[in-house]
Amino acid sequence: MFNSAVMFAKQRAPEPVRVLARRAQLDAYNARLRITVPVATRSEFENIYHCAVRKTASQWIKAVFSDPLVYRHSGLLTYDPRFYNWKHPRVVPPRRIGLSLFFPRPRFDKMPKPEKYRAFFVMRDPRDMVVSSYFSTRNSHGPMGDVLEVRKVLLEMPRKEGMLWLIGDMAKKNRFGAIRSWIDAPASDEVRLVKYEDLTGDAQAAEMEALLRHCGINLPAADLATVLDRYSFTKMNERQGTAKVSHYRKGQAGDWANHFDDDIYEAFNKATGDLVERLGYPTYQQK
Repeated sequence: MFNSAVMFAKQRAPEPVRVLARRAQLDAYNARLRITVPVATRSEFENIYHCAVRKTASQWIKAVFSDPLVYRHSGLLTYDPRFYNWKHPRVVPPRRIGLSLFFPRPRFDKMPKPEKYRAFFVMRDPRDMVVSSYFSTRNSHGPMGDVLEVRKVLLEMPRKEGMLWLIGDMAKKNRFGAIRSWIDAPASDEVRLVKYEDLTGDAQAAEMEALLRHCGINLPAADLATVLDRYSFTKMNERQGTAKVSHYRKGQAGDWANHFDDDIYEAFNKATGDLVERLGYPTYQQK
């Protein structure tokens, strides 16, 4: 009951109020970690940057990297610059994990960074991104940015027309171009590209261990298992209060095949070109 009431309030509060509330919540959480969780080992890197596009499990990544066990073995608190009006001259303060930087690669490259840092970019099958974005924006996402305007459009359309419209809207907002900018950039030791499907699939523990190690965080196997169990999609749904309004609606790789037809795929191809092939995902087989 309480969780449902909190979700109801979050869905309806004005965006400035939501931002202030999230900042206060993050500050209080970090203060509590500093006081109550002794740091056992510290990451050698001054900053870690979580980069992504929307609908790539950003809230899940945030939960994992904010966990007390991760802090205990990194000494790095989390920071979301959106809640601080992007005021820090380095975007992310020293000794912090910068969360949910929805940047194309050129913008990230221009951002001031310390000498010792690590970054990772989370990508996902862009077809599943379309489907996830459609259901989230239409049914459940909090009123951030232009969500309410887009929701109004989607609610007035049948599902197929809504998905066709949304593909064009995502292309206009450079969601697909942002992914391409990261995979086209030269490889570097500092930046690791990871797939959503690997982080949430059968080899999740090995993939997350490799990602944490890239970030200079050596989490014991038992602690890693605890963290991954704590933030399973099922348990995060329960904490949201109800699966009907959750960000974690399904998360299943390949769900796009249940919603795309030839017309939708043609529109998707026009918007994305060879992006699916460049990312290494299986291509569409016409029925």
